[in-house]
Amino acid sequence: MGVKEFVKELWAEKRNRKKLKQLKTIDLKITMDCEGCERKVRKALEGIKDVSSFELNPKQKKVSVTGYIEQDKLIKRLAHKTGKKVEPWPYVPYEVVPHPYAPGAYDKKAPPGYVKNVLDDPDAAPLARANSLEEKYSSAFSDENPNACVIM
Repeated sequence: MGVKEFVKELWAEKRNRKKLKQLKTIDLKITMDCEGCERKVRKALEGIKDVSSFELNPKQKKVSVTGYIEQDKLIKRLAHKTGKKVEPWPYVPYEVVPHPYAPGAYDKKAPPGYVKNVLDDPDAAPLARANSLEEKYSSAFSDENPNACVIM
């Protein structure tokens, strides 16, 4: 095997590794106050080579990105290129959360039909993740719960 064949094999392996990466859809929260901010975000996303497509929703301050890129890497690149604060989209559809109107899950700032993603954060809302009926009621009337119901 010569040098030429060895280099061809290495090149083919590199291309195949790229194809093996998984196509992902990532939702991000980024502040877009005006058309100039929206244009800046659009240009930054067009400049990232691993991004296949994206959808901007300035009203909800949401960007949906589809591509072969990791979320952390995308957040760092967008923050660097735009100079804006970029964070993962904190809301999920309310059908996903078992108890969407429990204290801690419901958020007035959330878009219609969405609540906070309390399933990922164990300290966010214990009532929203309660499994049994007994656990839910005992924690709802507990003295240790700051959002507890008070019976007078």
